[in-house]
Amino acid sequence: MVVAKRTIKNQLTLPKAVVEQAGMADYYDVVCDNGRIVLTPLHPGGAAAARMRLVELGISETDVAEAVIWARRQ
Repeated sequence: MVVAKRTIKNQLTLPKAVVEQAGMADYYDVVCDNGRIVLTPLHPGGAAAARMRLVELGISETDVAEAVIWARRQ
């Protein structure tokens, strides 16, 4: 078990072992699930990086839309 203590300002420091397993992130999605606090690392620049990579590969938004339509028929 890894323990984190809440400060008077409602702040937590994530234990190093947890961050190493989950991966570094500056932002987290936070939800309460049956009394448990669940943090999911977010990477806001991920979508922009993916779009840039698609441009580099010459894949257009139309190509992606057509691929989705094709995949949904399968």
